Amino acid sequence: MSWLQNAWYMGAWADEVGSSGLSRQIADKPVYFFRLSNGQIAALLDRCPHRFAPLSKGEREGDTVVCGYHGLAFSAAGKCVRNPFSDRIPAGSDIPAFDIAEKDGIVWLWGGAAGTAEPALIPDFNFVPDTPHSRTVRGYTLMRANYEYGTDNLLDLSHIEFVHKGTFAGQGVIFAGDHSVHADGNTLHSNWWMPDIAPPSVAQGMFPPEAKVDHWLDMRWNAPATMRLNVGVTAHGAGREAGFEVPQAHILTPADDHTTHYFWSSTRYHDLDNPEVDAMLLSLFGDAFDIEDKPMIEAAYDNVRGKDFWKEKPVSLGIDQGGTRARRILEKLIAQEKEVEA
Repeated sequence: MSWLQNAWYMGAWADEVGSSGLSRQIADKPVYFFRLSNGQIAALLDRCPHRFAPLSKGEREGDTVVCGYHGLAFSAAGKCVRNPFSDRIPAGSDIPAFDIAEKDGIVWLWGGAAGTAEPALIPDFNFVPDTPHSRTVRGYTLMRANYEYGTDNLLDLSHIEFVHKGTFAGQGVIFAGDHSVHADGNTLHSNWWMPDIAPPSVAQGMFPPEAKVDHWLDMRWNAPATMRLNVGVTAHGAGREAGFEVPQAHILTPADDHTTHYFWSSTRYHDLDNPEVDAMLLSLFGDAFDIEDKPMIEAAYDNVRGKDFWKEKPVSLGIDQGGTRARRILEKLIAQEKEVEA
């Protein structure tokens, strides 16, 4: 599969990368993330050039990574700096290093050539880090399906009426709403607006049962598959600023053609120091994806595994145009990169 090169891929939550480092496959490449003595994060191809052992199974000597198989040592820039069997460094022994950025509690890996990263292209997730006024719960799971099928799911939130009956089922709110999709350059927005409805599950206890509210689900997508969802509720006709909003991160990173890293978060502005609320939200969102979304996405993908999506002639329901347009934008960006390379 062709991957978008000049884009940022989420590699990890920042606190996943400790002193021992973290190995994770990103777009078919094994990557070893590790912290330097100055606190910054570096990333190397997790494969020694001698007999291809994972460097993550070796040792650290300060900022140097030592292969655990035959002892070749590498700098954070990927340069082989020691051969324990000779004073001569073998030709071809350097390994690829990746451009890394740590922002908003997220470790981003640049998919293009080292030294070409564009920090301005990092999507904004400024709500993720905790503040004196906010608290964020975060999670990670591995999905056995191609990442674009995860994008389809997230950009078509009509599925909540059917898939999430055991957690936060829509209770008919989707059918009372209007869906719109629009692009701002290569940023895609897939939004639901549901006015004059009974309080949805996300607002239970915040409004009287007989109240009428306006509810929105605004999803922002950036290639290859980073999404921000704003879930909001306000009293009917009061304006969004009078209500409340829950920002969420939904970020998909391909491990390979058939496996996806799914990172998610949800931020709240109340009960900040209540561990019971943390546990409840972790269980709610974890169950929602692991028990409801993931089995459905994986089963659907198994039906078309290895086949061309468009050649399978997927039927359009209108409300799924967010995923369709995201696929087309991604195809365009990848094709443009190939034209430049040619």
